[in-house]
Amino acid sequence: MSRRLLLLLTLTCAVGVGTVYFPQAVSPLVVTALHASPGSAALVVTAIQIGYTAGIFLLVPLGDRLPHRPFLVTLLALTGTGLLAAGCAPGLAPLLAAAAVVGVTTVAAQVIGPLAAGLVAADRRGAVLGTLLSGSTGGMLLARTFGGTLGEWLGWRAPYLAAGAVALLLAAVLARALPVTAPTSRRPYPALLAEPLRLLRTEPELRRSCLYQAAVFGAFSAVWTCLALLLTGPAYGLGAHAVGMLALVGAVTMLCTPYAGRLVDRRGADRVNLGCLLGVLVSAAVLAAGAGGGAAGLAALAGGTLLLDVSMQSGTVANMARVYAVRPDARSRLNTAYMTCAYLGGSGGSWLGVRIYGRAGWQGVCALVALLAAIALARHLVAPHGPGARQAGGDGRGVPVPVGIGGPPTAAPPVGSAGRTV
Repeated sequence: MSRRLLLLLTLTCAVGVGTVYFPQAVSPLVVTALHASPGSAALVVTAIQIGYTAGIFLLVPLGDRLPHRPFLVTLLALTGTGLLAAGCAPGLAPLLAAAAVVGVTTVAAQVIGPLAAGLVAADRRGAVLGTLLSGSTGGMLLARTFGGTLGEWLGWRAPYLAAGAVALLLAAVLARALPVTAPTSRRPYPALLAEPLRLLRTEPELRRSCLYQAAVFGAFSAVWTCLALLLTGPAYGLGAHAVGMLALVGAVTMLCTPYAGRLVDRRGADRVNLGCLLGVLVSAAVLAAGAGGGAAGLAALAGGTLLLDVSMQSGTVANMARVYAVRPDARSRLNTAYMTCAYLGGSGGSWLGVRIYGRAGWQGVCALVALLAAIALARHLVAPHGPGARQAGGDGRGVPVPVGIGGPPTAAPPVGSAGRTV
């Protein structure tokens, strides 16, 4: 894993995740250009998101069955072709079909994580995963700006065509730059699809990491879903653009996740998780101070969302490092189980957040954040830490490996994202 290869993989993560998000900014332009209703145009975004979820379930497990280089190149080539087809679509129906194809195939970031975890020694894994996650976060944050700005200048087709050209260019570069890796499994495809559920039943460290991420991502989703309601409500009376401006605060996480990864390498995943869960708990109290409105309230919201974002993303690095250490031969299947649980937690958090906001207001949402963090923290405090626990960034016995001593991974070829995710 050279620095050049890491940079290339990070860029690929950014493009893959950004492809899911830039259509959100283009949707209003599609309404005007194709004479569609806003609800119909929004189906393009929905098609990509549903396709992305299906791709995680249907394609990511193949990362253990297929060599990574042809698999990633094929995914990017299909994504690029789908984006070009979307940019040339004569009407809404072809655009929806192309968007669904793009959603299913744009799972490169979820394949790159397991690949990267297999290319580095255990004492570097956290730092590499943190760097890849910073790329995913940057892609998510910048995608809407890219799509909206280019679309305003050149029309709604331009972002699709530009993104398609970038994806195809990356496919060509990766075809030459990626190292050759051997598959870690020969199991048939149906068995690969069933494997994530079996791993959830048999691997306690996977279940623990999934619980942490589902709880924290649920809290994160509840906050960002309800934040728009708070800022545009009577307490603040601001426009929807205020939410976008506040979201830019999260750009700091791009700098924090590589540092969190290095902490995982030096101190182990459990210590980083503990700090992150405490950070989410504190963020609930800070966010609660934003209910009153005014400049002080905005400052509390900015500080609270920043703390929540950093805690969630840093915890994601720790969780992924722990998950990938469970079974080096099944990292893609582990990633499928982990990301599915994360998305379920995020969806549940959004659903609960809106309903609690309608009954108890912003303070109720902050109480939900605190409750979810407390559940994960309680589980963390009773988790086995010591000789019997397998620690990410360690030697497999819960002991961190000193820098420079960690040997090569025991098997070849594994990120999620998260990013905000979503």
